[in-house]
Amino acid sequence: MRRLLLFMMAVMFTVLSVHAQRVVTGKVIEQDTQDAVIQATASILSGEKVVANGVTNTDGAFRVTAPSDGTYTLKITYVGFKTYTKKFTLKDGKGYNAGTISLSPDAIMLKGATVTARASKVTLKADTFVYNAAAFRTPEGSVVEELVKRLPGAEVSDDGTIKINGKEVKKILVDGKEFMTGDTKTAMKNLPTNIIDRIKAYDKQSDLARVSGIEDGEEETVLDFGIKQGMNKGFMMNADLAAGTKNRYAGRIFGGIMNSDMKVFLMTNANNTNDMGFPGGGGGGRFGGGRQGLTANKMTGINLNYENTGKLVLDGSVRWNHSDGDALSKVTRMTMFGATNSQYGNSLTQNYTRSNNWNAQMRLEWTPDSMTNIMFRPNFRYNSQDGDNGGAEATFTANPFDNKSIISPLDQLDELKDILLNDRTQQTVSYSDSKNVSGMLQFNRRLSNTGRNITVQLNAGWSDGTSKSASNSLINYYNLGIITGDSITNRYSITPTKNWNYSARITYSEPILPRTYLQFSYQYQYRFQKSDRGTYDFSKIDPVAAWNGGYRSWDEYLGQFGRITSLDPYRDDSQSRYSEYQNYIHTAEMMLRIVRNSYTFNIGVQMVPQKSHFIQDYKGIHADTTRTVTNFAPTMDFRWKKSQTGQLRFTYRANTSQPSMSDLLDIVDNSDPLNITRGNPGLKPSFRQNFQLFYNDYFQKHQRAVMTFVNFSTTANSIANKVTLLDGGARMTRPENVNGNWNANVGFMFNTAIDSAGYFNVNTFTNFGYNHNVGFVNDGVSDAKAVTKTQTIMERLAFSYRNDWLEIELNGSLNYNRNRSELQTSNNLDTWQFTYGGMVGVTAPWGTSLTTNLNMQSRRGYYDASMNTNELIWNAQLSQSFLKGKPLTISLQLYDILHQQSTLSSTVTAMMRNDTQYNAVTSYGMVHVIYRLNLFGGKAGRQGGFGGPGGPGRGGFGGPGGGRPGGGGFGGGRRGGGGFGGPRMF
Repeated sequence: MRRLLLFMMAVMFTVLSVHAQRVVTGKVIEQDTQDAVIQATASILSGEKVVANGVTNTDGAFRVTAPSDGTYTLKITYVGFKTYTKKFTLKDGKGYNAGTISLSPDAIMLKGATVTARASKVTLKADTFVYNAAAFRTPEGSVVEELVKRLPGAEVSDDGTIKINGKEVKKILVDGKEFMTGDTKTAMKNLPTNIIDRIKAYDKQSDLARVSGIEDGEEETVLDFGIKQGMNKGFMMNADLAAGTKNRYAGRIFGGIMNSDMKVFLMTNANNTNDMGFPGGGGGGRFGGGRQGLTANKMTGINLNYENTGKLVLDGSVRWNHSDGDALSKVTRMTMFGATNSQYGNSLTQNYTRSNNWNAQMRLEWTPDSMTNIMFRPNFRYNSQDGDNGGAEATFTANPFDNKSIISPLDQLDELKDILLNDRTQQTVSYSDSKNVSGMLQFNRRLSNTGRNITVQLNAGWSDGTSKSASNSLINYYNLGIITGDSITNRYSITPTKNWNYSARITYSEPILPRTYLQFSYQYQYRFQKSDRGTYDFSKIDPVAAWNGGYRSWDEYLGQFGRITSLDPYRDDSQSRYSEYQNYIHTAEMMLRIVRNSYTFNIGVQMVPQKSHFIQDYKGIHADTTRTVTNFAPTMDFRWKKSQTGQLRFTYRANTSQPSMSDLLDIVDNSDPLNITRGNPGLKPSFRQNFQLFYNDYFQKHQRAVMTFVNFSTTANSIANKVTLLDGGARMTRPENVNGNWNANVGFMFNTAIDSAGYFNVNTFTNFGYNHNVGFVNDGVSDAKAVTKTQTIMERLAFSYRNDWLEIELNGSLNYNRNRSELQTSNNLDTWQFTYGGMVGVTAPWGTSLTTNLNMQSRRGYYDASMNTNELIWNAQLSQSFLKGKPLTISLQLYDILHQQSTLSSTVTAMMRNDTQYNAVTSYGMVHVIYRLNLFGGKAGRQGGFGGPGGPGRGGFGGPGGGRPGGGGFGGGRRGGGGFGGPRMF
């Protein structure tokens, strides 16, 4: 390994001596918005002849190589903009930097449209979706999460996960710069809507691919929020303080200092509304499922972006997040073990949690010349989490609700003795903390003017953590006659962990034909993981009463067993576990890359030899195992640029994955007596293949955007858990290889203006899915294959009218799930979730805004009648802006006025169905006091921020105008608590 690192360092210093050779670089932006222009054509002309050309990337940057010294003309073209030309001269093989080039709109092309047409909701530029923020109504003081919810093709789940056109968003950018990297949720819940001009959604290349041009298949879907023109230089501050009924509160402050080189954003946020926002964006509301109890959140963060003439770029952020959770859950469960054999379970669990997370990260990128790029990414994290959990559960041989007198099975066990298998009460207190430090250093050097380059990348990481838990449980096995308290467990465990890793990677690109490259890559990785769990058992000591719990109540827990001076006599070697895991991974890759004006094509293959060394001491068994395997992973990527606004893309990726070493050891883990696990030494590696076809286009004349995609994934030798039913109702889970797991997904998005002026708009997003899931079960006598086929249809449809003071939207959504089980056909389900309703928003010239949102949410087809509901959800907002420039706003927001929002959810798998209900506060009201202070140098900027969400504005054709009226999505509120005996509220 040392020789490899020395070789890479030698290569790095050697290539530094190579000089730039006739490379022409620059960056293209739109004059009005300062946004990067993507897929603009950059050509080098000798007289009238084009001698070289290229296109701009997602940052608007281009790099074109001239064939020889001489005088040339640089020509930049892009549809809808004036052509840019400039003469330049190359001497002595040196390059030329054209700097930042601003393209102005072509007035002749847009004449007539700019006066009468309204801004389109969504436009497309090749592989980039551009959403006009002014076309979507959002409430006063809202954050960008409320805006994203209304975007065509967007989904925001209750846990903050964002999907755009079926792809999960991994990173948030502001004006093309990284913002709170690694935490999309913090970015979405703090960036204010009123400063946003437009949102771009696209796949951003990895650091390696962007710099070297070598595709590594590690693209990330990003949302890039553009700040309004004129607001990206100066000082701005948004403050929003709110108080409400049922002890709800919220406060948010966001500030920024911006100039041409640097942006600094500071933010702080505290609330006990679960920070979820209003569940009604874009095409109807969302159902209550997924709201997992009450949460009080606090955060503080700072984000910095700095760029000095394109040579030095610095992005960094520091943040602190704190969360207190109070989740009371009631679960009804059915598990299938054969054609006629099923178990039914009911549980009631109270979980209290609190967590603190610190994170600091930075990206430092230096480009000393046009041929060299050096990047460094350090990262530090510290996390701690406390838990105080307690609950009860019971398992039955039949559905307890078949007895009509049963209301709460856990409270009526005496009436269910004939079908009762077991019950358990338990209490657990836990604590964990971890420290993590990691870093990446990358060096890239272009070696010639024909695309030859070399990249060296080094990575290293270290983490250290500790977890503790104390638990008390009592299990009664009724069919075994064990109901006298013999199955009592009192345990205390401490688990220190240590992990570290490092890797070195070198990539090389060699031009073999004009604009055709052969790319090579080699990477070495080493990973080390160590865990040493010590478990101490006090089950045989009297007294055996549980303690009162509480965060980190170790002394109280141990105190109930008398005076304990040492834990060593109580160590349970059968439950203590030491493990050490080392991985040595080599990855060699070769890829052919073809680049043309209208298409790009990549095809390649990876070979991954790896050796794993696993040591474990558990259950009195010492295991020392070494395994050597070789995996292969082919890949292909084809992109066809149909026009400046349309593209077709097809990707194929495959990979082989090995079972974990612990899964390969035939050792029984019965630390949870009701859920026992066992390894399988006969497991084979699984092979997964993914296919994706994606097409999008935009028709400017009709303000019409279309997008469609097809995804298909299949896995050979997939690893699934076989569940075996044991005496007393316990279960044993063992991993097994299965074949037949595959899924397919088809999506379609269509957005268009109905009239030529763009006042009327229709958008729809449709998704069809199919999932074929295979598992194994054993009822204690024989194995049975559990196959579940799930078909899904999802549709979101909205029709809207908007002008400067009025917006009306009619919307609806449909989710249909068809579940078919080959194991027990009696459990087949056809479930429907559908929503329909509308929104009306009015803004008066004197600054009053009224918005109301009414949606009917319905469910049908569920076994439990309580799940088949109709919920009429009505929300409203009234706001008034004050003072010169309207910087002060007072807003009244009312949520679930009719008190009908529920928190029920249901999930179905090959072997199980779960119905869950959480505590929540769904109906409440809040008064917000919002103040905006904007100092951007101009009079308009000092008087309320360029007509933010509360002021009128008109958009031009293909681009936004001032602001849009406020109102709409009711940000910042989320249903919290109540239910199941009134748990505490924050």
